[in-house]
Amino acid sequence: MIIGVPKEIKDNEARVGVTPAGVKALTEAGHEVLVETLAGAQSGFPDEEYQNAGAEMVGEAGHVWGKAEMVVKVKEPIEREYVFFREGLVLFTYLHLAPLPALTDKLLESKIIGIAYETVRDRQGTLPLLTPMSEVAGRMSVQVGATYLEKERGGRGILLGGVPGVPPAHVTILGGGVVGTNAAKIALGFGAKTTIIDVNLNRLRELDDIFNGRLYTLASNSYNVSQATREADLVIGGVLIPGATAPRIVTRAMVSEMKKGAVIVDVAIDQGGCVETARPTSHSDPSFVVDGVVHYCVTNMPGAVPHTSTLALTNSTFSYVLRIANNGAREALKQDAGLAEGLNTWMGTLTYRGVAESQLRPWTPVANVLA
Repeated sequence: MIIGVPKEIKDNEARVGVTPAGVKALTEAGHEVLVETLAGAQSGFPDEEYQNAGAEMVGEAGHVWGKAEMVVKVKEPIEREYVFFREGLVLFTYLHLAPLPALTDKLLESKIIGIAYETVRDRQGTLPLLTPMSEVAGRMSVQVGATYLEKERGGRGILLGGVPGVPPAHVTILGGGVVGTNAAKIALGFGAKTTIIDVNLNRLRELDDIFNGRLYTLASNSYNVSQATREADLVIGGVLIPGATAPRIVTRAMVSEMKKGAVIVDVAIDQGGCVETARPTSHSDPSFVVDGVVHYCVTNMPGAVPHTSTLALTNSTFSYVLRIANNGAREALKQDAGLAEGLNTWMGTLTYRGVAESQLRPWTPVANVLA
């Protein structure tokens, strides 16, 4: 198979879909790999390393997309890349289609085989390709929040961990999944008073044990969310419904009652956000203020630490890349029910229920299109 690795062009996105180590494994397996010039440079992988691993370096993105049978990316294609779509091309990347009906339209019109990292499942039912970036984003969310609490960034001028004689900041985390757990680790490490809110009481019990009682836990309901956000200096949104639009847990009214200079970091913004006042931002223009509350809603947070993020991501994605290359998309999907969960579009048909329900579209189960 011919695998294409284009340079990411989303705002300040510096990750890359395949590392030189991945290229070497693919070429040793008999595949051809086309890598766009400078695709890995900002992640710490220069063109020379790709060439030495056996890649063919290509100067233009159009040539990579045009010749490749499978394109491996990191982020969802943006409008400038739609022109490269063609029937039967396998696209393996984060898609986050639920809040992106225009991209969904283009994938369906072009009859792309779109396999989304964020909906692939493993045998345990977890999301192995979403987990590493959720770990990065969860940990980053506290770093970012601490920075935006500084007065010069519009924050309350609070040190997250406080000092002797001065209390620490209050951090409220929405969701006790991968993002929330990793955010809690860092917030507690800073010395902040940290609360996690989740709808799953068993998960709250687990978190209480994991953090040995140092973490406050609350059952999710509108009253508790309202109270916790009102007291918070930093709110981190980490609520996820795989493949579907995130529920709006924090309402505009709740935001209006928060402290002036408090900070919201909505990690769920890739799936539409779990805060009603949130809207997608970029690394070049990352924040905005609503009712005196600073909002940070960058849709590709891990792109700010591309070396760590690329290695963490490709550690998880590469085995699937090799499997698709060795067997072809149809056979690979048939052999692995978890990988089949990642299929969002197949030759003009929408195949993921969460996206269909979010966009009020018809859909067809994967088993039917592969039959």
